[in-house]
Amino acid sequence: MRNAHIFDDAALRAALEERFIRYAKVWTTSDKKREETPTTKGQWDLARLLEAELRSLGVCDLELTEHCYLIARLPSTAKDTALPTIGFLSHLDTSSEVSGENVQPVVERDYDGRPVELSGGAWLDPRKDAELAAQKGRTIIHTDGRTLLGADDKAGIAELVCAAELLVSHPEVEHPALEIVFSPDEETGKGLPCFPQDKIKAQFCYTLDGGGVPEIEIECFNAYTVDVYFSGKVIHPGAARGILVNAALMASCFAAMLPRSESPEATDGYYGYYCLMEIGGNQETAHAELILRDFSRDGMERRLAAIDALARAVEAQFPAGTARVEAKSSYANMKEKIDGAPIVQEKLCAAAASLGLELKLKPIRGGTDGARLSELGIPTPNVWTGGRNFHSKTEWVALDDMVLATKLVVELASLWGRV
Repeated sequence: MRNAHIFDDAALRAALEERFIRYAKVWTTSDKKREETPTTKGQWDLARLLEAELRSLGVCDLELTEHCYLIARLPSTAKDTALPTIGFLSHLDTSSEVSGENVQPVVERDYDGRPVELSGGAWLDPRKDAELAAQKGRTIIHTDGRTLLGADDKAGIAELVCAAELLVSHPEVEHPALEIVFSPDEETGKGLPCFPQDKIKAQFCYTLDGGGVPEIEIECFNAYTVDVYFSGKVIHPGAARGILVNAALMASCFAAMLPRSESPEATDGYYGYYCLMEIGGNQETAHAELILRDFSRDGMERRLAAIDALARAVEAQFPAGTARVEAKSSYANMKEKIDGAPIVQEKLCAAAASLGLELKLKPIRGGTDGARLSELGIPTPNVWTGGRNFHSKTEWVALDDMVLATKLVVELASLWGRV
């Protein structure tokens, strides 16, 4: 390993553990129902904490934008002055699907490989989780069972802060100009529309927002959010015959027609899905919110057409009612953009090889800020953080994976310092 001399594994493990636990306790759940960016105050709290911490570590060029993007710039230490600027990014917010308030991380040192009972009757069970079983004898950090953990993406944040500390304290490591970005509202998809592209010089970037070692991701779903609005006709139930059109029932009929074989719980790998996120209303008006996911553009067009056909089928059942579909693209598959810049993957593979790792390509059954950055012309693969079971009360993270992620960032920076 080119930069082995700068790594003190015990000190790095301790720093990662301390930082991750401290960041995880900051309540940064985002709110998809709010329009402003960031959608919650806690993201500002974490961004300001990180700004002060990075400044104390010797990072002098810091900028916190009006939409809560924290940009840390590390000047080039390389002799070559014509190197591209390289970016690294992790997000500040956590998912709203499970509570992120009052997170209490639990550290299991020398994990004994047995099932772990969490509060509320949940379990971490290595008999059902091969990746957890592989952590026997190692350190894992998990939830207490009442909240998510926030490894998505505070593990990534801790890794980037530790990498920045190493690079600042070891100026002998040659690297190009670096931009480390902490972004808001990745989970809601509302952050990247406010991405400060005019302030960013990075030509290539890497997100730290993935799962376990040695997984990296260069392709993701095409993603749409779809809202279906149902309008009915209300009259007293006693006089309803031939007149009443129940919008709540229209929404229920629509939901019942969604293909069960193409739901998240019935698909994996490269199979896309329809996912009902929220449904509600009354007899006069009702609303269903869905997300659609597919790896191909043709597949997404099929899904959009199917949603419209289901809405028309509901109208056929309720002739005096209406169903209106509004579809909005959230992000596109980043593979095409990343394949167009092979050097991004080449550097990633070389950095992993220096750590004795052979990377495993895996499609993201979701998305990252990297998908939107790739759309903006900044090819951005996604790298592991060590977290598992994201967005759940059984979320956990492997400390050894976090160490390797931090080392990978340093190795990548060093490799880009000699293109």
